[in-house]
Amino acid sequence: MMDEQIAKVEKFTLEQVTTLRAKIKKIEARLKNETKKKIIKKIEEEADQIAAEFLRLEKYVNLNFMGFHKILKEHDEHIPRNPIKVFYVNRMHGQAWVRGDYSDVVVRLSAIYSILRDDTAAPENNDSTKSQSFLRSTTKYWVKTEDVSRVKYAILRHLPVFLQKTSTGESDSQMTNSVYLDNDQLELYHGRLDKTPGAIALRMRWYGAGSPKLVFCERKTHRDKWTGEVSVKERFMIDESQVQEVMTNTYDIDKKKEELLQSGKSQQEADEWETLAREITQVISSKQLVPTMRTQYMRTAFQIPFDATVRISLDTNLCMISERGYDLKGMKNWHRDPSDILAINEITRFPHAILEIKLELKGNSLTPPRWVTDLQNSGMLYEVHKFSKFIHGCSVLSSEDVQSVPYWIDDASIRDSIIASGGQHILVDENNDTHVGPGSNQLYNHLLPFGHIGENRVDTALGRTSNSIAATAGYIHPEEAKHVAMSNTFSFYDAEIADDMEDAELLASAMGDDCYDDSCLGWTFLFCSRSSILMSEAELNVAPTSVQKIEPKVFFANERTFLHWLHNSIILASIASGILAFSDDDSTNKWIPWYAFSLLTISLCSCLYALNLYLWRADRIKNRIPGHWDDPRGPLFFGFTLALTLTINFVMKLYSIATADFTDTTAAVSSEL
Repeated sequence: MMDEQIAKVEKFTLEQVTTLRAKIKKIEARLKNETKKKIIKKIEEEADQIAAEFLRLEKYVNLNFMGFHKILKEHDEHIPRNPIKVFYVNRMHGQAWVRGDYSDVVVRLSAIYSILRDDTAAPENNDSTKSQSFLRSTTKYWVKTEDVSRVKYAILRHLPVFLQKTSTGESDSQMTNSVYLDNDQLELYHGRLDKTPGAIALRMRWYGAGSPKLVFCERKTHRDKWTGEVSVKERFMIDESQVQEVMTNTYDIDKKKEELLQSGKSQQEADEWETLAREITQVISSKQLVPTMRTQYMRTAFQIPFDATVRISLDTNLCMISERGYDLKGMKNWHRDPSDILAINEITRFPHAILEIKLELKGNSLTPPRWVTDLQNSGMLYEVHKFSKFIHGCSVLSSEDVQSVPYWIDDASIRDSIIASGGQHILVDENNDTHVGPGSNQLYNHLLPFGHIGENRVDTALGRTSNSIAATAGYIHPEEAKHVAMSNTFSFYDAEIADDMEDAELLASAMGDDCYDDSCLGWTFLFCSRSSILMSEAELNVAPTSVQKIEPKVFFANERTFLHWLHNSIILASIASGILAFSDDDSTNKWIPWYAFSLLTISLCSCLYALNLYLWRADRIKNRIPGHWDDPRGPLFFGFTLALTLTINFVMKLYSIATADFTDTTAAVSSEL
């Protein structure tokens, strides 16, 4: 029965893929001859339809695979004497509908969209002396496995796939291996984890399956962005036979430099290469660095050639492998033999794909393209600030040697993969009241994309999405999240509409008027308002929106703003006190004391408001709560009140002068008569 159902699924899948390939072939033939806009538009609609069919087919495959898994699991639980799950799972992995590589469909669709967009390679910019303003940013996201194809499709409609040449032809992805170096104290690991200025990571990287031939020796150096410096990645290429020489500091750098000069490289390029090579070989020797951990994944890259405005990479099938516990033989064996059988604590498989978006915006437009914002707000991306494969792999595979672990370790979605790799002792016990380990997550646990074990949101958590506008402010109802998570629609957040709406209207429309306090008390005393209390209510989940990146100067800016408010309030109170002190009790103008008391009242309220605003903003900064950290209505209210008071005083003064002049004139005329 099981064999019959598996064969049925395989037959249907192969028939559908064959049909899709035939449709793509027809579109490719039509594109060669058609130039009319109407026909091109129709071809684009047909390409969209093929992509939608491909996504539905993939969902069909995933649902059947999960269904077979559950059936086999139930069978083994009820009939433990005759387990069959392992046998059939291994058999399914050998089936074409499970292991089938349909990358050619993605590649050909990417080529079709590239033709429809009329993509052209940007001119190579070699003028490094021309002054330009740049905005560089790199953001990493987790992507659920079931959303990988949808994310690929969303990207390839705007960026072409960078084709990878394999033994079977061109593919949309390529195997990437990186062996990271560290010492017994994991010095580089802790430096990168603590974000120490100047902390480095060293790795040996090669591309393609099988044994490496060409190896890239890479160094990544961390710099604090708020200081004005940027982190850099430098590398040079060597032959696989020269890796041992680099690792043992016997690499003939002078000879290689001469070869570079003879090949046409400039003196400056040769000197820079020499500096980098010497620094890397010396740090390997001085810190006694050895192969520690290896990452392996399939990378799909999206980029228009020579155009660095938007670059995107998607890493799937990510696994980390321990490079400890075998004889290095004087660094001759600098990576594991692929035929070695790994123990469960020597490999960890990451359950999500990793998406990295690199933006390099320049000129007058420093805003990312609209489609990038739409992708970020699609609900399929979960931003994980400063995620690192090196840090994650070391913390799980070398858990007994690490002194601290990254914050994302407490995320509920990766807990099973950590336990499966024998790293459970770095996780908090399930019965712990806090549900998170000691450290930052006790304050920032809402930054975990899928929550901790106490509030597991694996099935309900959303990224920044149009389905809940409240998610952009950090809040979402579980019922709404569950409804959207089950939806198959691929909708985007309309940034232009949202920009024209007030934050209050966004929250009120998304969460209901009862959940948002729009009264004067709510927005004047922000720290005590119901909108801030919502963070702690059990019925609301914090959506994994973009993480606010905090720089040290933000805390000081909050303090300076508070002091400015106090300074102006004291000046206003001093003026009011002076007016009150020098006013004449016998004066006919009875408005002066009331005017002074009005200014004193405004001054006192301003001090209280400034204190409340300072505490509210400090809380949001400390907890990195997404959304706006400003109050657009408070300053307007106090400005309007002060202007109204001054206007009334001005009118009363004019009235007093006019009345006094009329009385004096009447008295003078009467005396003359």
